Amino acid sequence: MRSISNYHHAYTFIMFIFFALIVFQAFSISAKTLSATESLTISSNKTITSSGEIFELGFFNLPSTSSRWYLGIWYKKISRRTYVWVANRDNPLSSPHGTLRIFDNNLAIFDQSDTPVWSTNLTKGHVRSAELLDNGNFVLRDLNSNDPADGFLWQSFDFPTDTLLPEMKLGWDNRTGLNRFLRSWKAPDDPSSGDFSTKLKTNGFPEFYVCNKELIMYRSGPWNGIRFGSDVPETKPTDYLVYNFTASNEEVTYSYLVTKTNIYSRILLSSTGLFERLTWLETAKTWDQLWYSPKDQCDNYKQCGSYGYCDSSTSPSCNCIKGFEPRNEQVPGLRDDSDGCVRKTRLSCNGGDGFVRLKKMKLPDTKATNVDRRIGLKECEERCLKDCNCTAFASSDIRNGGSGCVVWTGEILDVRNHANGGQDLYVRLAAADLEDRRGRNRKIIGLSIGVSIFFLLSLIIFCFWKRKQKRLIATETPIGESQDSLVNEVVISSKIYTSREMKTEDLELQLMDFETIAMATNNFSDYNKLGQGGFGIVYKGKLLNGKEIAVKRLSKMSLQGVDEFKNEVRVIARLQHINLVRLLGCCVDGDEKILIYEYLENLSLDSHLFDKNRCSNLNWQMRFDITKGIARGLLYLHQDSRLRIIHRDLKDVWTGRDRS
Repeated sequence: MRSISNYHHAYTFIMFIFFALIVFQAFSISAKTLSATESLTISSNKTITSSGEIFELGFFNLPSTSSRWYLGIWYKKISRRTYVWVANRDNPLSSPHGTLRIFDNNLAIFDQSDTPVWSTNLTKGHVRSAELLDNGNFVLRDLNSNDPADGFLWQSFDFPTDTLLPEMKLGWDNRTGLNRFLRSWKAPDDPSSGDFSTKLKTNGFPEFYVCNKELIMYRSGPWNGIRFGSDVPETKPTDYLVYNFTASNEEVTYSYLVTKTNIYSRILLSSTGLFERLTWLETAKTWDQLWYSPKDQCDNYKQCGSYGYCDSSTSPSCNCIKGFEPRNEQVPGLRDDSDGCVRKTRLSCNGGDGFVRLKKMKLPDTKATNVDRRIGLKECEERCLKDCNCTAFASSDIRNGGSGCVVWTGEILDVRNHANGGQDLYVRLAAADLEDRRGRNRKIIGLSIGVSIFFLLSLIIFCFWKRKQKRLIATETPIGESQDSLVNEVVISSKIYTSREMKTEDLELQLMDFETIAMATNNFSDYNKLGQGGFGIVYKGKLLNGKEIAVKRLSKMSLQGVDEFKNEVRVIARLQHINLVRLLGCCVDGDEKILIYEYLENLSLDSHLFDKNRCSNLNWQMRFDITKGIARGLLYLHQDSRLRIIHRDLKDVWTGRDRS
């Protein structure tokens, strides 16, 4: 019996030692570092975490590529797995038998045969440890340095993949010889190097280019002292984003900072070539897109050729700069795929040339530019006139009213007009083209004097006509009414009818300006198009305060569109019911007549009833509740509303909410 007991105690002791060794090995890697005597393996399923537990580093694979293993960094505090850096993106491990360890003063990944598949390739220094920082930077610390903020022999921030994190730099560094740039994933589920890259042009007037292999697809526009590109709302610094740009002999780099805690923001170059800034929304558990490029066809590189500019609000969108005409004279208008424009009159370069001012422009491609930040706009104009090769000039910095000088010495390429923002561009023209403009101005002045005299002679007749018009307006405003009378007609202030469905409240229909609506819909881009009816197109919009709206832009070519506009404003603005789409406001600007509705994201009811996949989401109780809601809406229209109407042209949309 004693021998059995001794055997039992010995067995227990051995098992204790065995589990102790396993536990010791499992916890041998500290929370944020990897020492020279430690390793990280796929089989251990262990990771390295930053001190604040914001980022995590470890091995991973993806469902579609389960046989390939990568070493990467992702957000630890975000429930949705989001990778921000991949070490061996083009040399994955082919089996779940890989190891990360410090070897021969380098950090390296070894496969199952102990062959290195990735290494930091350092040639000097003595590695003390590898550490993951709270900003997402994975660093190798120097054994001879005790500075926690410096002494990096190597850092992942110098070798970005598809993501730019706060404090990470893009661009050229003379001290290290590195030119950091982003390279997209090959596909959403394949982290290997894709076709798209984002590089910062560091010479002359720096700006970002997005390329598909070697072909330029999009450019940001140059740094204007505040941001890259034009002065548009999406790219402005916010209360928690600070942009940094450095141009010196040591470096030409761009980076940004997030000044508030618990805000996670990143810039991503997607596998489709989309360049976008994303911010994590914890409540929605998703990444919110703050801005993206390219937005429309006018963002495409050299869309309108040389000396042409793109304007998404015109048709066709390509236009020639004043003083130029289409290169292909057989084409009646400058097409989007044209060869650009040519001068009407050659420059003389003898002091007779001048400049035409183009407002709200994205500055041209800066490959052929000279920059002098010491002089102002007047000196810049004089310098351009003295150079026969100079074709245009602009301010290099828009702050404090503008300063600095940038001149173009070649063809003007990739210019676009913005509805809001942009900056002034001065394009050089021959004196003959400028004289044509001055001659036209003199004719306009003479014509204005003649018209004024005619107006004085016709004043009495006009007064009689005006009085007659007022009597006509009292009964019914004609289709050809003025903008002011139409605005007065659609701005409504009244009391909503009290029923069991509604509370009594004041109704004020908001009159919005055209620029605000254009900004909310990205200049009515096709990307935001929701649908099209007989009277116009409906776009999705987003106001600066974040509110989403549906914008119905009535067709300028349809006279029925005016009738539809007046009918919907007069009637629907007074119909306020939980089962009817609410009219929030309207816009009258020249020929533009626009209605602004509340935005409902779940489409119309028929798209759920007759869709094979969506119809399964509607159980019988939900269908019964929807039917009751529709019936209540019809009852309100036919009986309870102040304006009793037949249900004919009103929209009832199922939003997924219980509206009964």
